Amino acid sequence: MPVMLMRSLKPPELRNGTRYVVVNCSPMVAEVEIAVGAHKGKRHFIPRIPLEPTDTQLPFKFQWRQLPLRPCFAMTMNKAQGQILKCVRLDLRQHVFTHVMLYVALTRTGSKDNIHFIAPNGTTRNVVYTDVLYISSQA
Repeated sequence: MPVMLMRSLKPPELRNGTRYVVVNCSPMVAEVEIAVGAHKGKRHFIPRIPLEPTDTQLPFKFQWRQLPLRPCFAMTMNKAQGQILKCVRLDLRQHVFTHVMLYVALTRTGSKDNIHFIAPNGTTRNVVYTDVLYISSQA
């Protein structure tokens, strides 16, 4: 199953946002193989890590252990930054927030033939908030 690491454990190979494929899974650890990038094919063991709630009103503390992995059959444009993908499918039924998000999505693959869109009438609206651009240019 394709998964994404949700917390950096040992950069640069075990870094937040890196995609892996689960090779084996036991109750306390998952064996994963790096799916893309310079370290593609290397295998690592991801342990369950202890987590504690920070905003609890409970009169006691509790802790649980969980794998810092999420299924990654799809990803947001922000998480796709730095990824190399064979094929990109974009759902543009909702407007893209910034030019940069669309640029990141369109440049994840090396060929325009590997980019596919879902968009009403084959178009999407380019939303630019000029107030935000003005404020950021003044800083």
